[in-house]
Amino acid sequence: MPKTFQTIGLIGKPNHHGTNLTLKRLHHWLSMQGFDILVEERVAHEIGPHSKSVDLLELGEKCDLAIVVGGDGNMLGAARVLARFDIGVIGVNRGNLGFLTDLPPDSFETALAEVLEGSFETEFRFLLEAEVHRHGSMKSSNTAVNEAVLHPGKVAHMIEFEVYIDDVFMYSQRADGMIVSTPTGSTAYSLSAGGAILTPNLEALILVPMFPHTLSCRPIVVDACSKIKLVVSPENGDNLEVSCDGHVVLPVLPGDEILIKRSHERLRLIHPKGHNYFHVLRNKLGWGSKLF
Repeated sequence: MPKTFQTIGLIGKPNHHGTNLTLKRLHHWLSMQGFDILVEERVAHEIGPHSKSVDLLELGEKCDLAIVVGGDGNMLGAARVLARFDIGVIGVNRGNLGFLTDLPPDSFETALAEVLEGSFETEFRFLLEAEVHRHGSMKSSNTAVNEAVLHPGKVAHMIEFEVYIDDVFMYSQRADGMIVSTPTGSTAYSLSAGGAILTPNLEALILVPMFPHTLSCRPIVVDACSKIKLVVSPENGDNLEVSCDGHVVLPVLPGDEILIKRSHERLRLIHPKGHNYFHVLRNKLGWGSKLF
C-alpha cells in the first residue's frame, strides 16, 4: 500500500538547543522508516552532513508534508511561504502556547506514526494580503497568517487614520494602531488587545483598534471577503509601518493607503485524529474543566 506522504521536510528554529534535539530525533526516526527527508537550509548543518539541505521554496515544491519544530512564530514564518504549495504542515511544539503546533516534543512518535499512516484530519486556514499604496501605486506587499497591523514605529504613539470596508467609509480613528486579524490570529495579538476569539471555520475577519481615543470604539467582525482600507492621515508623523505576523514590516508614510484582503493562498494544516479546537483553547488559555 503506497504511503500517504513520500517526501517529508523538516523546518526548525536555528540555534535553539531544544529544537535541534527534536530535529535530530525526527530525522533519525523518519530515516529508519524509509522516508525521503529534506531539511530547511538554516538548520540542516545542525542535524549533520548527511542531511539533504534545501531552501524553504524548494522544500515546499518537493515535499508532501512539512514538520515545523518550534513555536507558533516558526510555524507562521514557514506558513507564509508554504501556503502557496500543495503541502500539508504539522507542528511539534517547542514554543510557549503553541496554538498551531500539535505534537509534543518528547513523545511525538505515536501520534506522528498515525498521521504518516494516513490517519489524520485536514484543516485549511486562509491568509491575508497586505499592500501599501502611495500616490496610486503599490509600494510594498506581503502575506500574513495571523494579522496585519498598522502602528507607529514609536511605542505608545497615537496616529490618525480612516477605515473603509469595501470602499464604504466606516469611521475615523485616533488610536495606537489597528489590528486586522484572521480567525487563526484571533488567539494571538488580537486577543491581547481585547478582540474576540473566532473559531477557525469562520469565514471572517476581526478589526481591533489598539487603545482607541474614544470609549465607544469596539472590535468589529466582518466577512472574510471584505476589502479593508486604512487611509493614514497626512498629518501623522513619519515612521509608521504595517507588520505582518509581527515578522515582516512594510514602511508607511503619511497619506498612504493600506489595503488588506483575503489571500488566494491557504495553509493546509494536518492534525492527529481527534483534534479538538476547544480542547486546545482550554489547555492553552487555562479555562475551567467540566463541572458535572
